[in-house]
Amino acid sequence: MTSVDVERRLGTATPEDTEQLGFQLGATAPAGGLLGLIGELGAGKTCLVRGLAAGLGADPTEVHSPSFTTVTAYEGGRLPLTHVDLYRLERSRLDELSLRDVLFGSGVAAVEWYDRLGEGISSEVLVAELTYASQGRAVRLRAYGTRHARWLAAALAGGNA
Repeated sequence: MTSVDVERRLGTATPEDTEQLGFQLGATAPAGGLLGLIGELGAGKTCLVRGLAAGLGADPTEVHSPSFTTVTAYEGGRLPLTHVDLYRLERSRLDELSLRDVLFGSGVAAVEWYDRLGEGISSEVLVAELTYASQGRAVRLRAYGTRHARWLAAALAGGNA
């Protein structure tokens, strides 16, 4: 990846706060947006995707951790959402998968365990790293590329940037 264009650190005290952040990201997501999610089990990655789906106008109750189905598509929103979970895949299997069409389509792709893809998959990505904090979760957002930097700015401005 190239250097970070924008970085922000936030806290989410509750799962609802995490979903709200996802909602803001969904409401402002560009076509072709790529959201890479990094964090331990239970850190809130799927919760963030549930909010992302709601912000896009898809049914958030349909969103589940896709650990057993690697790729799940959600339609019905402003843009289609593709939810990818790389948790159960070994690095050697990732090289065999053709994820480029999934990750760089006309909708929005959210990839859990994004760090398993390794370097160089894209110079345009918004990475959300979720960690446990004393009060809920800490979220570190890093935007790579101009389009994703604008996405992050718009989301944090409540869609008004």
